[in-house]
Amino acid sequence: MHRARVAAGLLLASFLALTLAGCSDAPGETSSDPSVHPLLYRITAADGTVEGWMLGTIHALPPGTAWRTPAIARAEAKADLLVVEIAALGDRAALARTFSELGTTTGLPPIDARVPSALRPQLAALLERGGMKPQDFTSTESWAAALMLAQIDTEGDPANGVDRALIRDFPPARVRELEGMRAQLAIFDGLPEREQRDLLAAVVREAATDRGREGELARAWLSGDEAKLAEAATTGIMADPELREALLVARNRRWETAIAALLAQPERPLIAVGTAHLLGPEGLVARLEARGFRVTRLR
Repeated sequence: MHRARVAAGLLLASFLALTLAGCSDAPGETSSDPSVHPLLYRITAADGTVEGWMLGTIHALPPGTAWRTPAIARAEAKADLLVVEIAALGDRAALARTFSELGTTTGLPPIDARVPSALRPQLAALLERGGMKPQDFTSTESWAAALMLAQIDTEGDPANGVDRALIRDFPPARVRELEGMRAQLAIFDGLPEREQRDLLAAVVREAATDRGREGELARAWLSGDEAKLAEAATTGIMADPELREALLVARNRRWETAIAALLAQPERPLIAVGTAHLLGPEGLVARLEARGFRVTRLR
């Protein structure tokens, strides 16, 4: 799989849905294919009372992808609230302002000086594919450049992203967010420059080695292939301990507390977050189970 973009797609669904091109309102299509079952869980208390549901999302899908299974539709219908990473996915102007504010610094080194010398030919090829030039990044911080470059070879359309479709299904008053736009971007902006450059190098390296294979992510997500999804969430970018802590583990700790508080309320939430947040011993499934909830996969 394309490790850098796969990890980003699983982990940063809401952010990449904002930044990638495309903003139509095409709904997620309903699937009757028995092989389609994205990661969906029912959360129950120890006494068996259903407290909510949790769905792993993906930021972009090809047009016409049928992902909304009967189980997902039932969870949507029963849920009183939708909980997402960012609620204002349609406010592209606000994103652009915030991205520019946090991601711009004057007097930065050339972008090719911020990657290892061995990666400079790959960086040049990536920039050429994206119709970009090194001088386009003289005031762009390394984390922001990494996210911009990660979009160049991305397949699928964020207009078809799962979080966008779900948000359209719920009245605004019934949508809650775990982070919000500025807080999510601030995670990147707060990375030390060394880690920002690691992120940038990972994007360039993986774009060069696995170009054109990102469709594997959509297929793994659609089929709910936990083994492939877990592998993608622990390799590439997420193999870097500092990046993993900042982009995944620390966020899961914060979200766990917020989600537990939501589950204690009478309203039952459908929690829809990047799929990588659900997986493994540090994921939200394991964390909620450790709190005494029973988390059962639905198909």
